[in-house]
Amino acid sequence: MPVGSITRGTTNTNRLRRVDRWIAHSPVLRRSTAPLVVDLGYGASGVTALELHQRLRRVRPDVRVLGLEIAPERVRRAEAQLARVRAGETTFAPDADVSFGLGGFEVPIADGGRPTVIRAFNVLRQYNEADVADAWHRMTSRLAPGGMVVEGTCDEIGRIASWIAVTPNGPQTFTISLRLAELDLPSIVAERLPKALIHHNVPGEPVHALLTELDRQWRTHAALSVYSPVQRWLAAVASLRAAGWPVQGGPGRWRLGELTLPWSAVAPLP
Repeated sequence: MPVGSITRGTTNTNRLRRVDRWIAHSPVLRRSTAPLVVDLGYGASGVTALELHQRLRRVRPDVRVLGLEIAPERVRRAEAQLARVRAGETTFAPDADVSFGLGGFEVPIADGGRPTVIRAFNVLRQYNEADVADAWHRMTSRLAPGGMVVEGTCDEIGRIASWIAVTPNGPQTFTISLRLAELDLPSIVAERLPKALIHHNVPGEPVHALLTELDRQWRTHAALSVYSPVQRWLAAVASLRAAGWPVQGGPGRWRLGELTLPWSAVAPLP
């Protein structure tokens, strides 16, 4: 039996573009010899798995994507969508190497293969925080060597997102990604923190300190908005790093509204 609980199934076209873009850039995907990527808990429509393949094949034409759901009717619906793709009735490539199946956190692969990446988005929101570690362990135990789980949350239209990259050695990085146009404060991401962090956004916890300082830097560089919100964000992130936060990457990623740090910088206090 599939392991897990049925999600609300909320799915929107283009909703997961931010995390897809990050996965496409990741060394984990690019260095894989035979990349298999799992879209775990894709919801009421298979569109996110199709979009994931469409984006990843630009950097890895040999990528395979498997969408898994624990609700049989959702699998049937996604397979019907895939039939229309195969018939050339959609904007997706008819030869897209995408398939769908029944499964949950146990991540069953029909041919016994192991995924390079498992994307589990908006899946753990409905669980208790105490359930997160077990879900991470189940998923990471299925990975190919060097693989990762990308577990996170976003809003309904994909403008606010955050996620954690997890390996068999535990969580490695934490990323937020925001649409910068019309952004009021970066701490709006507090509403969409992963389950492992959302209840720790309180004074005294590292993630709260991060968002507080990021808001402060965003306000400090408000004058740069006359040039663009991107310039304001670049300055805020650079100042955040200058203040001692171990921000990874550089302007090429930051200008996308991204900010990635080691997990150790935001991990909940014991």
